[in-house]
Amino acid sequence: MSFTPTHDTPVYVISVAAELAGMHAQTLRQYDRLGLVTPSRTQGGGRRYSARDITMLREIQRLSQEEGISLAGIQRIMELEHQVEALQDKVLELTERLTALQAGTRFFAAGSDGQIVELRPGERPLRPSRSTALVSWQP
Repeated sequence: MSFTPTHDTPVYVISVAAELAGMHAQTLRQYDRLGLVTPSRTQGGGRRYSARDITMLREIQRLSQEEGISLAGIQRIMELEHQVEALQDKVLELTERLTALQAGTRFFAAGSDGQIVELRPGERPLRPSRSTALVSWQP
């Protein structure tokens, strides 16, 4: 059985990560303190960087040196990029849910007497119940 690291596997110690990113190890520590790149930690507290972290370090360096963006600006850019990624994931999730609805997914809700009633998409129970729980079931 062999181990094949992925792009997210934390395998590089700080000295190797610094060399791969073309930076000083102290710079990586500073970026970690600022939250720009947060490496994984070993049980003893040592930093371990992934290939994705190295890519991010190189991008931070490019933005700082070539574009002249401050570290605070880079941090804001990264926050916005994370928000965009989260929104794209949410759009994908909602699109999949909509597709499932259009494909005839069945919905169930608790009726006023506590019994489970099947509903069609967009339909509400005939009698209003106090529960707002809704369960989606896909056979």
